[in-house]
Amino acid sequence: MQLYVIRRPGAWANMDELKMAGAKSAKIGNEQMADRVRWIRSYVVKEADGRIGTFCIYEARDGESIREHAKRVGMPGDEFYPVETTVVVRADPVETKAA
Repeated sequence: MQLYVIRRPGAWANMDELKMAGAKSAKIGNEQMADRVRWIRSYVVKEADGRIGTFCIYEARDGESIREHAKRVGMPGDEFYPVETTVVVRADPVETKAA
């Protein structure tokens, strides 16, 4: 499988919509397409217009698997890029809760 970055700009109006899409995405990926796609992580961003977008990291058999997964979930899936290599300077920071 190849590692991909998927850009989903402004796909959701709010975090509740994103959470519902994420649950559906995980279910479809894990139960229907486990041999074709694997969701690794997502970075959630607030777009300039206030909507929610994501940069998602997936492993996938091919680009068509990414498109098919997105179609089944009902979210954008046409803007994706194969990852050539990964440069890790530091691990992702862990969010800490105030005491």
